[in-house]
Amino acid sequence: MINRRQLLGAVASGFALAGLAMTTPVQAKVVGDTIILGAAVSASGKYSTNGKHTRNGYDLAVKMINEAGGIKVDGKAYKVKVIYYDDESTPARGAQLAERLINQDGVKYMLGPYSSGLTKAMVPVTEKYGIPMVEPNGASNSLFNKGYKYLFAVLSTSEQYLASAIALAGEVSGGKTVRIAGAFENDPFSQDVRNGVMADAEKIGAKMVIDDKLPPDLNDMAATLTKVKALKPDLLVVSGHAKGAALVIRQMNDMKVNVPMLAITHCDSADVIGKFGMAAEYTLCASQWDRSLSYKDPIFGSAEDFAQLFEKTYGYAPPYQAAESAAAILVYKDAFERSNNFDTKAVRDALAATDMQTFYGNVKFSPEGANTAKPMVLYQVQGGKFRVVAPTKWADAKLMWPTPMWDKR
Repeated sequence: MINRRQLLGAVASGFALAGLAMTTPVQAKVVGDTIILGAAVSASGKYSTNGKHTRNGYDLAVKMINEAGGIKVDGKAYKVKVIYYDDESTPARGAQLAERLINQDGVKYMLGPYSSGLTKAMVPVTEKYGIPMVEPNGASNSLFNKGYKYLFAVLSTSEQYLASAIALAGEVSGGKTVRIAGAFENDPFSQDVRNGVMADAEKIGAKMVIDDKLPPDLNDMAATLTKVKALKPDLLVVSGHAKGAALVIRQMNDMKVNVPMLAITHCDSADVIGKFGMAAEYTLCASQWDRSLSYKDPIFGSAEDFAQLFEKTYGYAPPYQAAESAAAILVYKDAFERSNNFDTKAVRDALAATDMQTFYGNVKFSPEGANTAKPMVLYQVQGGKFRVVAPTKWADAKLMWPTPMWDKR
């Protein structure tokens, strides 16, 4: 029988070993010739659409890397495999699954979930264990002001999403004060988008006439749109992920709400063109990426090459969530090969030193882990297609403005 002193000694030793495990670099989980990555991604719940795009992006990059000879570390070629769990679009579940992947599945390298909220829930877990996370879908600034050392995001941060739309409204205003209406989901991403809108509005001397929070279920915007009808703003901006994008197009059509300029997030992942046809025309859409851009890499080739392969593989055009997810895998490949070993600290340091181009864009991380090398683009729906209208460097079409009244379309 173990006496009390022996038990206390064993417990103390256990805590000491646990602390050592949390501070000492560990080896990545490698089974034979395969590197195992872990991901909690939404297969159910309100983020399931973008969760599907995220997983498809991950899977396509894994397939392409494996077919191209894998990842070369210390003279040996390794394949890549991802262990997935459904986070159910719930932050608490995402945090639980991060613990499970690390402690039960032995994963030493993580991929991010979809959304800033879920990323925000998982990062404290990965940081606690010193596990790097390369994430493609958490853009909130709140992720990059906590001093995290193992978090790396390939996408542009959220305050940039609608900056081009605010600037365009200022350019076409003819010197008049731009009146802006805003509706934003009450989550970290959309509230950061709001903060960016407020800051950009101040830069051009615009006035916010509506500043609403979207209801949690994102099933009704009638209250906001009734105010838009009454106050007649020059620009309506909306951020509510894919569900919010579909909601505003549908209800503006149903209620025949006229506004000269509408700018929203998540147009492509919400498939607003496929779902709403002519009702989506003239909408301005923030995007992390477009297939017309001139970025290239050795695995996928050009942005257009990636888009064609994705369409052939999955049967639909890739939204930017799929592109940035594929890019996250490419960033891991680059870091593994430059570190040339599986030490988590060494790979973390290689990630911090990343300076590369992928089909999705350039990737270079700030000390806080945000990608500082890639701009956003702004689409407009024109003739049933997404056309890039800003920044001017990437534009393939001119802005169509103002949006015609519903009875004139």
